Amino acid sequence: MQYPQRFSDLPEYAFPRLRALLDPVSPGGEPLPMSIGEPMHPLPPMLDEVLAQNTAGFAKYPPNEGVPALRSAICDWVSRRYQVELDADRHVLPLNGTREGLFAACIALVPETKNGARPVVLLPNPFYQCYAVSAMTAGAQPVYVPATADNGFLPDFAAVPRDLLERTAAVYMCSPANPQGAVADESYWNDLLNLAEEHDFRIFADECYSEIYRDAPPVGALSVALDHDPERVMAFHSLSKRSNLPGLRSGFCAGGPRTIAAMKQLRSYAGAPLPIPAQMAAAAVWADEAHVDANRALYAEKFDLADRILADMPGYTSPQAGFFLWIAVRDDEEMTVRLWREDGVKVLPGSYLSRDTDLRLGGGNPGAGYIRVALVAPKQDVARGLQAIRAQIESERGAAT
Repeated sequence: MQYPQRFSDLPEYAFPRLRALLDPVSPGGEPLPMSIGEPMHPLPPMLDEVLAQNTAGFAKYPPNEGVPALRSAICDWVSRRYQVELDADRHVLPLNGTREGLFAACIALVPETKNGARPVVLLPNPFYQCYAVSAMTAGAQPVYVPATADNGFLPDFAAVPRDLLERTAAVYMCSPANPQGAVADESYWNDLLNLAEEHDFRIFADECYSEIYRDAPPVGALSVALDHDPERVMAFHSLSKRSNLPGLRSGFCAGGPRTIAAMKQLRSYAGAPLPIPAQMAAAAVWADEAHVDANRALYAEKFDLADRILADMPGYTSPQAGFFLWIAVRDDEEMTVRLWREDGVKVLPGSYLSRDTDLRLGGGNPGAGYIRVALVAPKQDVARGLQAIRAQIESERGAAT
């Protein structure tokens, strides 16, 4: 198997790059983290009690496939949320954080060749960086498909040249999108599934932000896949954003029985199942929606705040879902440094989340000229950060003219 490049040749991960950019610079105010999507809202109220009741589970190795209580809770949640009925033994695999599954997906499911050539994995661009490394680990060629304002921040996979589509083994798709907050509707998923059937590839649907939305619950890939081959789609969900539990490291993947069997087989050799007390806590959290409703209401207040502060500012797009803002600026690195140096506000340059695009797909880095802003801090802190961002962008534009 030939790898497209050494991992040491990869651009440094986004957050070490951000530290290298800002560490030499003193913050110009009380530091305010708006760069990383680490939720700060209250934890689910039942968490402590369930963990305390199950501490004896730390004395046991957790089962590779997850405890029955958690698999059943996941299936019940999928049924309530998407009206899709899953078999707890055949269709779901609890994960040690969805990054585990998103990374394992290509290793478990992408073949060594596709139509006699090196396989291709299509990625939205910008994208969650683990997608690309998963593709590379499997020996596939990652191809970055731009998600820009021109296409509503949803990648047009059908525009990929036919020679690449014929080699495509898998597509990663994130909806609601990180970082832009765009949502794929039923028509988009159907078109992508039809393309997958035409060119025989799988879809890895990253839906980790599905429960943070403004108007209507986003359509799920599993719902649309009911009319297609169930092995075409594997969906990924997480408690990190839905329930403010990034440290619990609990997520799951769901898909056809052959797909899940392949994921279980890989994990039996290389995975690390979640400890049993954490799995029992996750089961209780998936069963409760009251804390999710309260969490969503807090984000809604901050989205309304962003609309009030930024709505008339060129470069601002009000997102449909997720908890990031994707704001156009003249120079994303320069703006990041200015906000830190003058205001103590830490954001992430959009170019750190993207790669240069194939010239046949338009070329360029679609994240350049944007900053990603996380609305995870308390409301009063978010207000301070957004006001600083507005002032700095207005100053940048004034200087440019």
